[in-house]
Amino acid sequence: MDALALFLWGALILKLWLMEQLYLLVHPNYMPMTVMAGVVLLGLAAGAVVFKPMQRGDHVALLQPRVSNSILIVVAIVGFVVEPRAFVSDKALHRGVTDNLAATRAVPQSFRATNRPEERTLVEWSRTLNAYPEPDAYTGQKAKVTGFVVHPPAMPEDIFLLVRFVLTCCAADAYPVSLPVQVEGDAKRFQGDQWLEVEGRMMTRELTGRRQLVVQASNLTPVPTPKNPYEY
Repeated sequence: MDALALFLWGALILKLWLMEQLYLLVHPNYMPMTVMAGVVLLGLAAGAVVFKPMQRGDHVALLQPRVSNSILIVVAIVGFVVEPRAFVSDKALHRGVTDNLAATRAVPQSFRATNRPEERTLVEWSRTLNAYPEPDAYTGQKAKVTGFVVHPPAMPEDIFLLVRFVLTCCAADAYPVSLPVQVEGDAKRFQGDQWLEVEGRMMTRELTGRRQLVVQASNLTPVPTPKNPYEY
């Protein structure tokens, strides 16, 4: 049972790597170490079979697997059957995407951006706002960002959130960042989880009782789900 559990987990890790699905679970910085762990597990499984002699009574013990090994084996088998998927709107709402809208200051202050705003990603906008959370400082700046649509409750009908998940280590610690997007008409015509490239200009608007930086969209283009949907 030990050898079987080691083999299944090693094979699962390498399968996810070869199928290019491991990036949905692990930060790229930890990818080589994870793949190496899969190779080591396969080696340990082979060693357990080759170098452990079968002693008298071992065949009886093999019929009584330990609970821990049984759990590991079952979870590994599930991993082979169920393909990993990127987080979408339900997980974003569960992890408090609306709480990550940058706080704003009551009185505008002067600020000069140091990079071209139209080249900022969604995450870079979020980090910029965290460094200087005054929406009026960015009013009129161009924006071109990509993410998926989330419709949180209590938002105006012409607003949706454009969201990306940030991965720092693995999927367990992924957290969402977002920008509100203002469109003409009903924002609900854009389906939740739909990926869009949004072009427009920044404006200030009061949302959920706070002044927020909002993308006033001039062009919205559906795009396919990226191969790697996370940012870092």
